[in-house]
Amino acid sequence: MRRIPSLDGVRACAITLVVLGHGLELHYHSAVAGALANLGVRVFFVLSGYLITTLLLTEHSRTGAIDLRAFYTRRAFRILPAAVAYMLIIFAVLGRETSWYHMLLAALYLTNFDYTHPWFLGHLWSLSVEEQFYFLWPAVLRRWHRYRTGILLGVVALAPLYRVGGHFLGAHGRLDETFPAVADILAVGCLLAIWFPKLPEISARSAGLLLAFVVFTAIFAGAMRLHFWGNTLLLGLWPAAHVAIAALLLYLVRRPPRVLNSMPVVWLGKVSYGLYLWQQPFVFGARPKPWSGVLVALSVAAISYYLIERPALRLRETAFAGASLVPGG
Repeated sequence: MRRIPSLDGVRACAITLVVLGHGLELHYHSAVAGALANLGVRVFFVLSGYLITTLLLTEHSRTGAIDLRAFYTRRAFRILPAAVAYMLIIFAVLGRETSWYHMLLAALYLTNFDYTHPWFLGHLWSLSVEEQFYFLWPAVLRRWHRYRTGILLGVVALAPLYRVGGHFLGAHGRLDETFPAVADILAVGCLLAIWFPKLPEISARSAGLLLAFVVFTAIFAGAMRLHFWGNTLLLGLWPAAHVAIAALLLYLVRRPPRVLNSMPVVWLGKVSYGLYLWQQPFVFGARPKPWSGVLVALSVAAISYYLIERPALRLRETAFAGASLVPGG
């Protein structure tokens, strides 16, 4: 499958929101900055839904089936090496600050259901969501391929109701990182992949308005963080923002801007996974140094990419020689 332009650039934008948002949140104690970091995670979710579904639909159209074993193996080559390296190092250094229970849930990608995890595992909630998505969606798509659109629309409709229930039960902070609470974000990306060929073109002006709306939603989310009715209103605003993110992704893939495909931006997108892993201890840690920490985290992410991730990807290419993969997936 041909390389999809701009996606490394989108990753670069998303990780920039996460890292700078975390740094600004700690430096200025700003909930708005924290919401911008959360926006970066939501962009990653929409992108994951789009990429994985594109890969699965391509395989299904070519072979009439989805090879789950091959899919899970490809994902393992991409995700596990860098994550295992992070966990082994962080447990060796900070193991006394946690328990076997938190370590086990992190290793099983269940941190998003661990409400008492230590600070250096906090960011693994989003990676847990991603792994749960990788495990569930391919199996659902293979079994109920004919009903894929209806299933995804059901998820988009039900996830906000789950969040509403969490608000009324007083479990807002705990439930927001569980898979059902964010499944609609991934589902929007999946729907983008399904509908992509039939969707109309988006003008540059419309893309600008969509971007403004997404940023406004994130800022409003930070400003209303502690207010119940403000958060309830966000149950309507965020779903609209997720659709806007998908529309922006559609625009960027069809009309790839030169800056998102420039060498420095593409490079940042390539190391974004490692940077997401390592920004937590160096940028968002117990005793963080936000700005110098960014440089340290970026350096460690580069080491992770060149010494761990790229060799693992080469092994994957060897193991699946001749298979059609989504580049960067």
